[in-house]
Amino acid sequence: VIGCSVAYHLTKLGLNDIVLVERKHLTSGTTWHAAGLVGQLRATKNMTMLAKYTSELYSKLEEETGQATGFKQNGSISVAPDIERFEELKRGASMAKCFGLEVEIISPKEAGEMHSLLNIDDLEGAVFLPKDGQINPIDVTQALAKGAKIGGAKIFEDVKVFRIKTRKGIVEGICTDQGDVKAEIVVNCAGLWGREIGRMAGVNVPLFAAEHFYIVTDEIGLPTSLPVLRDPTGWIYAKEDAGKMLVGSFEPKSKPRPLHTIPDDFSFGQFPDDWAHFEPSMMNAIHRMPKLEDAGIQTFFNGPESFT
Repeated sequence: VIGCSVAYHLTKLGLNDIVLVERKHLTSGTTWHAAGLVGQLRATKNMTMLAKYTSELYSKLEEETGQATGFKQNGSISVAPDIERFEELKRGASMAKCFGLEVEIISPKEAGEMHSLLNIDDLEGAVFLPKDGQINPIDVTQALAKGAKIGGAKIFEDVKVFRIKTRKGIVEGICTDQGDVKAEIVVNCAGLWGREIGRMAGVNVPLFAAEHFYIVTDEIGLPTSLPVLRDPTGWIYAKEDAGKMLVGSFEPKSKPRPLHTIPDDFSFGQFPDDWAHFEPSMMNAIHRMPKLEDAGIQTFFNGPESFT
């Protein structure tokens, strides 16, 4: 998705000599299984402004390209089960208002009224961002790709880059298994292979793959208007997905995945289940949304995600 976004935005700047090469197929690797959350509030002003712009872009991308994105703005609720976390959320909300984001500090009761599955018994408060949303990551990538092509970019799939040509520290192009491409600028959007691509140009990219886990429940009759839920203290996020609930986690002790253990032909693959690793996060999710205890699990997913 990052590569297609860069290509799309370069064409918007008036450049049309853009080539994007994809080692397998668009969205393979990490994009296809992303949760697709579109949040606007970040830790700094610039990151927040970028996220706000992203939300605005996705709201009009389908109309521009004719490609569906699955974008919907049900908002998001971040909950705080202790005073310290609530203080953090309130500071973030205060910052968000300075940047022009719509944000509301709400009571546990109000949070429960907005999110029907929520256990509010131990909450101090919550923050609601009405313009947050969610997308289908594959559809958004294809929409950005289509927009880039409309702007003159060329996209080639099933092309493996094995070298970046440099001369006296200046890039000259790339070598692929289907021929060379001359280029004054090469942008590294290789995701979990980003560090490997960087090394081809003598650049250290401090990025590593980790195993990322989420589950999708059976259909449990969820309203399609349900906001995204974030419980940072419980390490979890949750979103409604066609009547099912997707629950994922950013656990405090992640599980690294060295690149040499990922097959060279890896594309739309996943890793073996590790319920023991995910179980503490799932117990936190059940505490926050008790209805999940009785929900069957349709999918247990474990795949690569890249982190600095």
